[in-house]
Amino acid sequence: MPKVKERDKSCDHLFASGHTACPGCGQSLAVRLVLRAAGRNVIVVNSTGCLEIFSSKYGESSWEVPYIHSLFENIAAVASGVESALKATGRLDDVRVIAMGGDGATADIGFGAISGMMERGHDVLYVCYDNEAYMNTGIQRSGCTPHYARTTTSPPGKASLGNWRPKKDLPQIILAHGVPYVATATVGYYADLDKKVKRALSIRGPKYIQVHVPCPLGWGSDSSRTIELAKIAANSGLFPLYEVDHGELKVRRFGKKIPVEEYLNMQVRFRHLFGKDGARAEVHEIQAVADANIEKYGLMAK
Repeated sequence: MPKVKERDKSCDHLFASGHTACPGCGQSLAVRLVLRAAGRNVIVVNSTGCLEIFSSKYGESSWEVPYIHSLFENIAAVASGVESALKATGRLDDVRVIAMGGDGATADIGFGAISGMMERGHDVLYVCYDNEAYMNTGIQRSGCTPHYARTTTSPPGKASLGNWRPKKDLPQIILAHGVPYVATATVGYYADLDKKVKRALSIRGPKYIQVHVPCPLGWGSDSSRTIELAKIAANSGLFPLYEVDHGELKVRRFGKKIPVEEYLNMQVRFRHLFGKDGARAEVHEIQAVADANIEKYGLMAK
């Protein structure tokens, strides 16, 4: 019989289908894109959260690379240990370590361990999948929940109109640790995300990428419009796309600014900001945040 040529697996998806993510889940698509950019020679450490739940049920796994699930609060510590073991055994040149967590695990519960990992200089890429709330446990607010967004722990009412605090600026906090590479990305622009993951993994030392991933369930958005919603968030200025590479700021600019009202109107979590008479004053406050980002990072193309 003729010899069958072995199939080239280098281009296979490393995050397999068959998981139980919700329709339109931005996080599941982002993970697939991150792993496609990273390649097979990686070890992933993942916190508790939506990603762990829908990808690694007992007896099943969507991970085509070595995968470690740990607690909400300590994945950066576990990733640090994996990196140290690879270094001690002389294999760090061949295998890269990626820690993955949601915004709750990153901005709140696990931030102490992340700060320690960055301060010690471990050669780990930390990827935060930012869907702006604790979606797995009931859509509670996190440190990354936007101002005035509805969650189950920040419901609009007499006391406040949704979340009473502004979104925590995690990329800038990570930059304060003096790390060589920090970037923001979105599932809406996959080529930009691909480029940033590859660049991050080409650098030695701690790296951080925050990926904006719409959540149709938690946001009350149309599951068929996840990519569109992600692009509008970037092109309104609410989620600026940039990277700081060894101190050099590089920005993804846009030619036409989209008003935040268009973005907010696509989501149930902001519906209370609009009444029969139109947008409330709080919408103008959110627009001011977007405008400040545009000014700060120079997001508008000349």
